[in-house]
Amino acid sequence: MQSMQEIFNRQKKSFFFLLALFGLGWFFLDYRTIFAGLILGSSFGMYNFWILVRRMERFDRAITEEKRAKSLGMGLRFASGVAAAAIALSLPEEFDLISTVIGLMVPYVLLFTDRLLFHGKH
Repeated sequence: MQSMQEIFNRQKKSFFFLLALFGLGWFFLDYRTIFAGLILGSSFGMYNFWILVRRMERFDRAITEEKRAKSLGMGLRFASGVAAAAIALSLPEEFDLISTVIGLMVPYVLLFTDRLLFHGKH
């Protein structure tokens, strides 16, 4: 079984590759607001994933030490998603709201495909 930190490190590599593709799309194509929204949303999505990994490690430690476990930080991750949407709404000439929301889900799609590939190999 892989640790969450190993999975997160692999996710970071995939995320930065995808972020570079979004940056190239923003620079070379005419769909600047869409790619800017994808960049904004996926950045906030990766931040949310980082928060989840950090909280899960604390949760695991609390369980193994038989202490009371705190929450996994759903409120903070939800507020981060709202902040990304608020930025996209306040700057509609710069960011597309729908692509921002899609971008919020990019790290989880990357995680899903990574898990499919990992379990397909083993």
